Amino acid sequence: MTDGTDGTDKADDDGAWPAIRPAVREAYGAGDLSREPIFAGGFINFGYWHGIDLGGSLGEAERVRSQEDLYRRVLDALAPPAGGSILEVGCGLGMGCAVALREYGPAAITGMDIHPDQLRRAREAQKDLLRAEPGRLRFVRGAAERMPWDGPEFDTVISVEAAQHFPDLDAFAAEAARVLRPGGRVGVTSFFTVDEAPVRPGQLAGLLETFAGGLDIARPVGGLVAALTGAGFDDVRVESIGDRVWPGWDLWLARWWPPGSWPRNFRHAWERGILDYYVVTAARPE
Repeated sequence: MTDGTDGTDKADDDGAWPAIRPAVREAYGAGDLSREPIFAGGFINFGYWHGIDLGGSLGEAERVRSQEDLYRRVLDALAPPAGGSILEVGCGLGMGCAVALREYGPAAITGMDIHPDQLRRAREAQKDLLRAEPGRLRFVRGAAERMPWDGPEFDTVISVEAAQHFPDLDAFAAEAARVLRPGGRVGVTSFFTVDEAPVRPGQLAGLLETFAGGLDIARPVGGLVAALTGAGFDDVRVESIGDRVWPGWDLWLARWWPPGSWPRNFRHAWERGILDYYVVTAARPE
């Protein structure tokens, strides 16, 4: 599947995977969200701001730490076995893969992304690590709904702020179960509606351009729980971490966006009880 130490994927043809939704193709292609100053250090997530002084001066170091800490929050919840294998679904530039490789001791970690531009950027961003850790890090083309493995390959599957883009949570859960070894665990962190009220998608589209434009999909966290349960996972756990995401994210946004501008409405949607940020974990039975 890969050519080796450079992490090059032999199956980067578009015809092998489901079509990339247009808004996703633009945001992570020509749009390249990783260049935006609100996403510092090559990460693309809202951040986990627990332990960061929000009353002090927030600089790039604090912003990068918040994004790294979101990965640590998920990985700590899963406790991946040392010497095991980890898959990240929606790896972006591979910055979270680097954190996991550096701090959690896996034998190998695979970053998977559907967007070829993101994979190209990941291989460039992580070129030194790919050379220094041959065989331990690779980047592979694949979709959350169609992963390029024939059977169980991994001990841990993570997805960090990517599930809001997945077209089919049921297919993602089924694929995660298929590529996990017995006893393996999956962890997802992202933002979801708090319930299944039919007004939620319209409310979010009215507040946030990412929902109105189709980049993000409004779905209840219960939908992910149902998908994981339906795929045969057990020990499904849901934790809201919104109080450690939204205030810090909003404060960081305030450097560029005034009150009342649409990006500041993420916190507004949380305060109104429409949207929240969650960590969801589950285990594949032995």
